[in-house]
Amino acid sequence: MSDSAEPLLAVRDLSVAFATDGGELVAVDGVSFSIRRGEVVGLVGESGCGKSVTAMTIPRLVPMPPGRVLGGQVEFLGRDLLAMPVADLRQLRGAEIGVVFQEPMTALSPLHRIGQQMVETIRLHEKVSSRAAWERGVQWLAKVGIPDPAERMLAYPFELSGGMRQRAMIAMAMILGPSLLIADEPTTALDVTIQAQVLDLMREMRGAETGMLLITHDMGVIWEMCDRVLVMYASRLVEDAPAREIFSRPLHPYTEALLKSMPVLSLGKERLPTIPGQVPPLDALPPGCNFADRCPYVMDRCRAASPRFRETEPGRRCACFLRENQAGEA
Repeated sequence: MSDSAEPLLAVRDLSVAFATDGGELVAVDGVSFSIRRGEVVGLVGESGCGKSVTAMTIPRLVPMPPGRVLGGQVEFLGRDLLAMPVADLRQLRGAEIGVVFQEPMTALSPLHRIGQQMVETIRLHEKVSSRAAWERGVQWLAKVGIPDPAERMLAYPFELSGGMRQRAMIAMAMILGPSLLIADEPTTALDVTIQAQVLDLMREMRGAETGMLLITHDMGVIWEMCDRVLVMYASRLVEDAPAREIFSRPLHPYTEALLKSMPVLSLGKERLPTIPGQVPPLDALPPGCNFADRCPYVMDRCRAASPRFRETEPGRRCACFLRENQAGEA
């Protein structure tokens, strides 16, 4: 991991809302984090917490409208992506910022062969011939472990298995050597064997200077891949800590609950612990802390005010009144 003081990516106080028939709903509320070169940062939480909206707002892939950035900055290599002209942003997408989407069947064009899509990706950013781009595509399909890569270049996405489509998506995301890789739940639709292969592949393919934002709801994937973890709940970040520390000593009750709900071999026939209740809908968020209704440690002040996301100890941030009390704050 690079020790450069300047982060590769710096997201500051980002808020994103969506227009609905019932009014505007805030899907991302004041999110701040950074990623250094060579660092893998995991963004974890239940479905509907705002992980994908956060990730897709970085390269401005969220449709606007109905989406709208309410405020904040997204600085990539010192440039604010939210203020950047679209023409300049298009030059960064693919070349400097690669994206592995959650479901490649909807991300890949069903009307074009895999080879055509790879050639287009290359030629949009580099002045090379179609033949050279095609040969490079074949090489990358081979790199990601797709058998008969020359033949697969002629295939349409629906002719490939889920694992092969995801491998092709990884090849397309990394073929230009991006500085930042955003992977939005890249293994969700895969069986456990293919999931392990895809994670190994992403680890091998990622360069030493490439930062990665890995979005998932699977804490096992976080353990396997990440240097640092961001925990998100109901549109807000609630914890930020080094991966090993968050597993050994979670600070936020939500993080603790996520870890307890992980299946383990020693559990035997005991019931797997679950988190009571569900993530509140964006149009019915509770007053105060969003997790208060599901928290086993809830206090009166949790229902009256929202805890500030702050540094509670060196290198760790948390949004919980319980930790403020333990730190000796009123």
